Amino acid sequence: MTRTKTYFVADVHLGLKAGNPSEREDRFVQWLRSIRIAETKSLWLLGDIWDFWYEYRDVVPREGARVVSELIQMVAEGIEVNFIPGNHDIWCYSFFESLGIRKLQQPQVADIDGKSFLLGHGDALGGAKLGYRLMLRIFHSRVCQVLFNQLHPWIAFRFGTDWSNSNRRKHGGYKFKGESEPLYQFCAGYSRPAPDFCIFGHFHDQYDAVLPTGSRLIVLKDWIAGGVHYACWDGESLFVV
Repeated sequence: MTRTKTYFVADVHLGLKAGNPSEREDRFVQWLRSIRIAETKSLWLLGDIWDFWYEYRDVVPREGARVVSELIQMVAEGIEVNFIPGNHDIWCYSFFESLGIRKLQQPQVADIDGKSFLLGHGDALGGAKLGYRLMLRIFHSRVCQVLFNQLHPWIAFRFGTDWSNSNRRKHGGYKFKGESEPLYQFCAGYSRPAPDFCIFGHFHDQYDAVLPTGSRLIVLKDWIAGGVHYACWDGESLFVV
């Protein structure tokens, strides 16, 4: 089989207590399985695949275990799997890399079949509100991570999942604001050189536009409310579902 397709997906939020979590995991597993047996050569997970992820040295979340199994199978079959953590699955350290998955930081520039892709989760690129910037600084703080690591996993995961569910109830239904969004401005001002495609998640709202630089900006829709949402590059054209 000649593998020619590259897939991009974000914001599945495995474990989020919204909608039907089991059905959402089944839907994602079936999609991974379908692209694994197709002509897929690489997969880009663009953050918030898990709604909450915290990785102890010897403990990882049980949510999405079947998803991990599918990713392992993809790697075993020679498919390149890349993972750029989002703000919900930010606390991952070496587990995914031990499975053969490449863990990368945003923004990431990739050359795929002669085209340039600017990739990431999308949060805080181009700027963010002070409160959000402070939250990210705390999340990235090694001191805070060490302190959180002292909590028993039962307590830590309930705290993390409860906080995430509360946050989703407060900030649901966001609409991407186009040219006024910091992410739009970040991509429009990216000139090293300007990429052919800019693909991100985070906003839970599908957006597809050509920037003044000629780059095509794509924001992927989330999986929470149903459906199968992704972008696919087949070496000649990019389509969004």
